[in-house]
Amino acid sequence: MVDPCYTPAGMAAEPLRFPNLVTGFDRSPEHAARAALYTRYTQHEWSQNSVNNYNESDAKRNFSERVRNDIMRMLRETDEIGTQGQRDSGRRIGERITDTTFWRNEVSIEMERLVATCEKLNDTRRQLERAIAGIEGPLHIVQECLYHREKRQGLEQVHDAVEQSLLKEVAILRECQDKFRNMLEKVRQQSKNCRATQNELETDMRNKEYALGIDSMCHQLNNFSKGLQFYAGIERYDPTVCDTERWAAASAGTLQRSQSERAKATQMLSDAENLINVSATEIWEQWSNTNSAFTRRIAMTIEIKNKLQLHLHKIQQEMFDVEKTLELLNKAIEDKLQPMKVAHTRLQARTNRPHLEKCRDEAQHRLVKEVCDLQETMETLRSKIATAEGTHQTLLGVRAGLEADLRNKSTTLFIDRDQCMGLRRGYPVTAAIKA
Repeated sequence: MVDPCYTPAGMAAEPLRFPNLVTGFDRSPEHAARAALYTRYTQHEWSQNSVNNYNESDAKRNFSERVRNDIMRMLRETDEIGTQGQRDSGRRIGERITDTTFWRNEVSIEMERLVATCEKLNDTRRQLERAIAGIEGPLHIVQECLYHREKRQGLEQVHDAVEQSLLKEVAILRECQDKFRNMLEKVRQQSKNCRATQNELETDMRNKEYALGIDSMCHQLNNFSKGLQFYAGIERYDPTVCDTERWAAASAGTLQRSQSERAKATQMLSDAENLINVSATEIWEQWSNTNSAFTRRIAMTIEIKNKLQLHLHKIQQEMFDVEKTLELLNKAIEDKLQPMKVAHTRLQARTNRPHLEKCRDEAQHRLVKEVCDLQETMETLRSKIATAEGTHQTLLGVRAGLEADLRNKSTTLFIDRDQCMGLRRGYPVTAAIKA
């Protein structure tokens, strides 16, 4: 048995000290051995200690049960809160998907209508460009007609109904061309506005498609989905830029702007079509009026030319008759020379009568009267020749004037009938504008 006072080698010998279980003070081994001979607690204290332990156990167990019941209730409540919150969030996301889908569909329908309107605007723009280019042809023809008619000679350079109609046609063509240019500029500007609105609709539609993809993915998430993670503080981060009312108002505003631009484009399409039709009708009517004026002028010129040719024929016939008359007058004078010679010879011979035979008898009177009559007749014939020659010269001048007028009329006919109407007759004016 080991001695309690045994101390291993190398350690200082020190008496063992034991704590007093009652007082808690350290005592020496001797005191501890002596105290063990006496009881530390009474029976009452022992029983009371057991009762206290029972009561404390019951209290702690009841408290623990209450805590556990509270915890279970709280667990059920938190489960319900989590489930209800997730269900409400899913329902809200579903409602949001429905709203976004509705606006997406509205934007899509409006964009299709706007795209169709833009295509019509492009067609109208091309039609206006063709109409502007198509007017160049008739305008060139009208100007060529005016240039050709400047080649008319003499009094044929008259400011007639044809020239007035041609000048009016030039004014109408240029006015219509200016109207087409103004309308083309408006159509181009409206096309830009429609394309800008279309870009807004496309951007809004892409954003809604992207948002629908995100919301659809969120709507399908559940507690068993893959890729779930924690994002600390995400509930305090607010990336939103507007509320629901502003969002709906923005979508409605985009649609209203698109509808407004589409209404303007539709009205402009109607105005452009009406302008093209009215201008084409006006150009065609003036073109027809000018052709009618050409036709009337050509008919009038042909009639006057025919009359001039008839008068020229009469003048030539009259000149021929005058020339015949001059020949007859000259022959008549020549015919009077021989009688004049006979009378002169007789008078000369009778001057040789002797003495009283030189009587102024009736024969002498008659010879003198014959010479005088012949001289008077020849003078009259010579005056008639001079008159006939003057008439002949006058007729020559008239013939020259008629021939010059006929040449001018022929030139005018060639210009109006062959050159001008040749250009105008086969040109499709309406087709060139409304093609």
